[in-house]
Amino acid sequence: MSLRRRTLLKVIVLGDSGVGKTSLMNQYVHNKFSQQYKATIGADFVTKELQIDDRLVTLQIWDTAGQERFQSLGVAFYRGADCCVLAYDVNVMRSFDSLDNWHEEFLKQANPSDARTFPFILLGNKIDIDGGSSRVVSEKKAKDWCASKGNIPYFETSAKEDYNVDAAFLCIAKTALSNEHEQDIYFQGIPEAVPENEQRGGGCAC
Repeated sequence: MSLRRRTLLKVIVLGDSGVGKTSLMNQYVHNKFSQQYKATIGADFVTKELQIDDRLVTLQIWDTAGQERFQSLGVAFYRGADCCVLAYDVNVMRSFDSLDNWHEEFLKQANPSDARTFPFILLGNKIDIDGGSSRVVSEKKAKDWCASKGNIPYFETSAKEDYNVDAAFLCIAKTALSNEHEQDIYFQGIPEAVPENEQRGGGCAC
């Protein structure tokens, strides 16, 4: 019997208050959705095990508070992250406009070894509301933003309808895994030696 490698991946979920970060995680890990909104205080995490190829992967998904007053807590939680998930509500332009701040803040606080290649994923949540008629952020606008940040993967999700949630988190796991690979393999090496296509985590064919 071959020994399987077990890998712990730390994933940070960031975004404005009320965009559905906790709901996305609860849907993914517990297959549950609650209509009641309860603001996250500080930070909380859930874990989920999945198998990717021959590896057992434990995703440790950190849900951080979206309120400004808790952001000073971020530093401790961001360190050692393998992937950062940015989430916004497709029906609230403000939550999309603040993505730049979340992106910058994470890079500043987490201080990854190579900010250009650190894996991010964008989730546009709540696409189920009013059958999509109240959305204000178009898919094109979101994809343009992703392109401007180095072609980060983008998923449109509904935590309530359980739409695209598993696919998004599988991509998150694979992306984080490829980042973790690189740290293992190239830790002693020179970053320039890494082929361009590998730096982007293989393009995340999910």
